[in-house]
Amino acid sequence: MDTDLFIGGKWVAAASRFDVIDPSTGGVITSVSDGSVADALAAVDSASAAAASWAATSPRARSAILRAAFELMTSRASAFAQLISLENGKAYADALGEVAYAAEFFRWYSEEAVRGSGTVGTAPSGANRILVVRQPVGVCVLVTPWNFPAAMATRKIGPALAAGCTMVLKPASDTPLTALAMAALLAEAGVPDGVVNVLPSRRSGAVVSAMLHDPRVRKVSFTGSTEVGRVLLASAADNVVNTSMELGGNAPFLVFEDADLDAALEGAMVAKMRNAGEACTAANRFYVHASVAGEFASRLSSRMAELRVGPGVSADTQVGPLVNEDTVAKVDGLVRSALAGGAVVVTGGTRLPGPGYYYPPTVLTGVAPDAAILRSEIFGPVAPIVTFTAEDEAVRLANDTEFGLVAYVYTGDLARGLRVSEALEAGMVGLNRGLVSDPAAPFGGVKQSGLGREGGHEGMLDYLESKYIAVDW
Repeated sequence: MDTDLFIGGKWVAAASRFDVIDPSTGGVITSVSDGSVADALAAVDSASAAAASWAATSPRARSAILRAAFELMTSRASAFAQLISLENGKAYADALGEVAYAAEFFRWYSEEAVRGSGTVGTAPSGANRILVVRQPVGVCVLVTPWNFPAAMATRKIGPALAAGCTMVLKPASDTPLTALAMAALLAEAGVPDGVVNVLPSRRSGAVVSAMLHDPRVRKVSFTGSTEVGRVLLASAADNVVNTSMELGGNAPFLVFEDADLDAALEGAMVAKMRNAGEACTAANRFYVHASVAGEFASRLSSRMAELRVGPGVSADTQVGPLVNEDTVAKVDGLVRSALAGGAVVVTGGTRLPGPGYYYPPTVLTGVAPDAAILRSEIFGPVAPIVTFTAEDEAVRLANDTEFGLVAYVYTGDLARGLRVSEALEAGMVGLNRGLVSDPAAPFGGVKQSGLGREGGHEGMLDYLESKYIAVDW
């Protein structure tokens, strides 16, 4: 496959390259071009040059291209999944699920592309009509993370293309290969030269800052940590760039005494172990009613201990390696800190030997309410369990965080479930469900988990500006 920059519909070599590492071995897979600030501005040149013609392309034509991209990606699901497993480490079955999810954004926005309609009405005074039209925001910078290298790209590319925007995609340097394969697929689907540009780079801060300070760039959409999001928001403020931020999470998973424990355990395995816990939507803190906590912890530990750990590309692997050394060291440090604070290991709890960046599925009980592991986004296969005895206590513990992306609630009482769902400070709630992500639904958080929404009808509106025209006829 091509491993250079993708600018203006051509593969362009950068002055230097960087290695892409296989997390299962720590060895080098290949190298890719390392985009510079000059390369980034060349990509903006390309996106700007293509902007007017792409914005003028009919919604139906944009829709047809997105549908073609969906068909191509679906037909090549296995190849994309293998590539994701290779550079990201996730289990092949997880990677196949990601590819299906990623492709759905192309299909959903192929349908939404023809529905970017405006409104017309009469001013209350009767003096004129109020005509509102929606137009593409302009050149976009899309910055995506390593944990879902396909889905986080399509979740941004899909609505941007549907809205008529051009873009520069800056993928995470740990997983650039999936983004480059996506560039080739989109070109094959019929995306015109310059509309989608892909810029791998190890110099993320410098290249993204340079693009955000180019007056032709009118939007940045970022998925990643809250810390980096704050930096990008500050940079975006200099040119008042439109921003969408999908930032960190610290998802609580609440299990009440009347919950169906079989369903709660199934949901916990999905919410915690999807991509080995390397997801912003991962259940990070388990709050379980004291009357069922022992049974829940025992059964969850049994399920976790049975999971097969190994290289993501192996067909029988259920839990692959974490993405890099820093990530596995962070997870190990959080577990060690929790144990020092009095937590007890039920299963796992010790880093696995290399080569590769492996950590075993782990369940901890007796975790102190102020433990660092409850304050940090773990991003690994670790489930810390805390008990509660009252509904208001559970809500208070769940909301005691600066984050507010997603929460999970299990209860057999629908009234309680809806009441608690409304009280939780989160942009999304899984009520008796361990999975909330859906291309047809608005994805995003509150508090320091982000700004804006991706997916659903709202996702395309984030790439459109509303223009009001006062007219009398």
